[in-house]
Amino acid sequence: MNPPKLTIATFVEPSFGQNAYVVSTAAEGGRIGWIIDPGFSPQVDELLAHARDQGIRIERIVITHGHLDHIAGVDAARRAHPAARVAMPVEEWGSLGSAEENLSAALGMDLTQTTRADEDLPPGGELSLGPLSWRILDVSGHSPAGRALYCPQAGVVFSGDALFAGSIGRTDFPGADAPRLLRNIRTHLFQLPPETVVYAGHGPPTTIENERKFNPFVSD
Repeated sequence: MNPPKLTIATFVEPSFGQNAYVVSTAAEGGRIGWIIDPGFSPQVDELLAHARDQGIRIERIVITHGHLDHIAGVDAARRAHPAARVAMPVEEWGSLGSAEENLSAALGMDLTQTTRADEDLPPGGELSLGPLSWRILDVSGHSPAGRALYCPQAGVVFSGDALFAGSIGRTDFPGADAPRLLRNIRTHLFQLPPETVVYAGHGPPTTIENERKFNPFVSD
């Protein structure tokens, strides 16, 4: 039997260069999907239009971590999909309502969302999207509780701002921890199959193999 197909649409927010994603798969009654890390307009408007045009029923709004560029579109996404559950690491739930915690206050932006999270993303836990299973990985270090989501059936991982093509997340923010980030990348991401495709919070896709070989921050 062929593995279930996952469709991934990427939307880039121009000011921060941040990637949001709509991931979807076929299910009984049509397509179902998640929105991952909805950011500022026009990005969030574009991804919502995509979900609408493709007839995707959004089940979850998944937040890898609580920095402003990854949560700015949560309210808009929830208004468009009121039945969708907001899933993010419980340690960072406060960032939705706190400009200090989501770092927007430091930029003079005072960004907050009225939406509140519904479910935690515990390390070692799993989520389901139709027939697809996703493992929740601890990639904290760029933020206090950053998470990655790995789907073995599709061979993809969404790494948030932990691992990029040729780089890693910044560790000069409040709550960051450089040794922890490096340890989590090596322990939880670099142990994935080498052909796993990495979809990061910024920049182009890459693979685990490529980053293990060539990433100057964490290469073997």
